[in-house]
Amino acid sequence: MAGVLNFSQPSLFRPLSGSRQIPRTSFSIRATSESSKTPQTPSSSSTTSTQEKPEPTPFAAPPNFKPPEPKRFAVRPDKALDILGAALALFFRFGTGVFVSGYSASFVSKDEIPPDQYTLEIAGFKVKETSKLGPRPEKPIEIYEYESCPFCRKVREIVAVLDLDVLYYPCPRNGPNFRPKVLQMGGKKQFPYMVDPNTGVSMYESDNIIKYLVGKYGDGSVPFMLSLGLLTTLTEGFAMIGRLGKGQSYTPAKLPPKPLEVWAYEGSPFCKVVREVLVELELPHLQRR
Repeated sequence: MAGVLNFSQPSLFRPLSGSRQIPRTSFSIRATSESSKTPQTPSSSSTTSTQEKPEPTPFAAPPNFKPPEPKRFAVRPDKALDILGAALALFFRFGTGVFVSGYSASFVSKDEIPPDQYTLEIAGFKVKETSKLGPRPEKPIEIYEYESCPFCRKVREIVAVLDLDVLYYPCPRNGPNFRPKVLQMGGKKQFPYMVDPNTGVSMYESDNIIKYLVGKYGDGSVPFMLSLGLLTTLTEGFAMIGRLGKGQSYTPAKLPPKPLEVWAYEGSPFCKVVREVLVELELPHLQRR
């Protein structure tokens, strides 16, 4: 599943012990890492990317944790129809929200990428991935929306393209918490509603939000599939045919003491079925890319 939820603090964990050695083969596909997201201001015309070595992320497992046995990728039989329905969006939206702005990939020699960085290795070559991103907001953008809304999906797609961290406040129908808050802040229950705590800007209307985000945190240009007016809205609606009614109505739940953290992106059908549940339970979540 392509979404990750953080419920516990790292201090509750202790380091893993032991390691497992994988035998060599003459042809291998291995996963290694490289992060090369290069911030680029909208006014800059340079296409040169600056490689930045990411800081290692500490990880520790809980007590008595036993790592699971590796398995081939597979979809649970009882979830196959859910994933298939969620995947229809890729067809109707031509993969919008799958790749970040300026994404490119190329094959390079092993020596060009440090061995401690993650990247895909195929037949002795490593895949170098790069992107061209605009300025990064200091604080996450706040967006009030719900899953089964085509206008909200438009905004979620541009968030994925710009690779922004966003604090989502789900507003399902009959939700008691955040729908009334939007009415209080903006004067009407209309979605999506965006608040940028970095600039103090808040607004309704999906097209206005998209233009604001690409102007402030992108290169100023709206992606083609988000610039087609009525056709964009229609295809956004068709993209949700396979999941009609999901992520729309409120299911009673307890609010967490602070927002959950989710690593996900709009183009993934696996992430979509997770977000549907988060929205129905009205659970605020910080979505990272």
